[in-house]
Amino acid sequence: MRRPAALLGAAAMVMVVGGNAHAAGPTFADATTIGTHNAYDKAKYTYFAQALDSGASLLELDVYTDSITKRWRVSHSNPFGDDNNCEAAKTPGELYSKNRDQDLGSCLDNIAAWHQLHPDHRPIVFKVEMKNGFNNNRGLGPDEFDALVSSKLGNIVYKPSDLLGFTHPTLDAAAKANAWPSRDALKGKVIFELIPGTVEMNNPFDHYWTDQEYGDYLRDLSSSGAISKAEAFPAVLGASAGDPRTSRYDASIRPWFVFFDGDAATYVNNGYDTAWYDTNHYVLIMTDAAGVSPAISSTNPTDAEVAARLSLLAAHHASVITSDWAAKSASVLGSVADRG
Repeated sequence: MRRPAALLGAAAMVMVVGGNAHAAGPTFADATTIGTHNAYDKAKYTYFAQALDSGASLLELDVYTDSITKRWRVSHSNPFGDDNNCEAAKTPGELYSKNRDQDLGSCLDNIAAWHQLHPDHRPIVFKVEMKNGFNNNRGLGPDEFDALVSSKLGNIVYKPSDLLGFTHPTLDAAAKANAWPSRDALKGKVIFELIPGTVEMNNPFDHYWTDQEYGDYLRDLSSSGAISKAEAFPAVLGASAGDPRTSRYDASIRPWFVFFDGDAATYVNNGYDTAWYDTNHYVLIMTDAAGVSPAISSTNPTDAEVAARLSLLAAHHASVITSDWAAKSASVLGSVADRG
């Protein structure tokens, strides 16, 4: 039987062990929540602050590295310009009123300003699709990304080093120990997930995608004792059977992937063992939740249909389900179910 969302937080007691905030009750990895695909789209939300208001536990940003201007562009299809609902707003009073079509730095400014208004907000995952990948040779690599995030958001980011604490040698070890805090303990925190982008994956000359590059970066930071510099979690993209890390990555970086991201219908219809993700307390993001049979509206299903879809995919061990349900209320998008 699923507990009401309010009880998930109330039931969680937090204790500090070896530098980690451990939850005696349900942890962040024990819940299933709802996210919004391409939340930066002006057709979904006039301002990005409204996406933050939406109640959704995951918001997606598409980012291009513009090697000419050395800027982080936020756009669906224009690598040289910004086309989004992020505004030139750095303070709470400027939100919902400034010019939009800003770069990633302004999106982060909006998050910081909104956080000031809502310091105890739900934990929010920001899924960043690096459309054309990093460009480290042009000063747009993982370290510059992390420096930008850190400069804008500071200690509100829940980082890989927070999961590791002073106890676990890798993210895989920490996840398997369920070292995640409770959702209550993560109030006011944001988490960054990085996935490779459609442009880099279709570029025949790009053989070093975002996931591998950031995985290498995490491994190397850990080896040099500088893991606290990392601001994001790389994700294994694409639904597949078994442990998808085995065939994709060198053994040295496999333990640095605890986020997995793929199509919901592929996981469900193919009968993949999604309990494996839950057992190991990995974060499993199931996209296009509306497309799972029986299909429902991808934009504005009924509240009952959303609730049923959340329950169905929670039973299939999703951590977050995503769709284009921006029209739904905060009470709907903010729903939380027990995972598994």
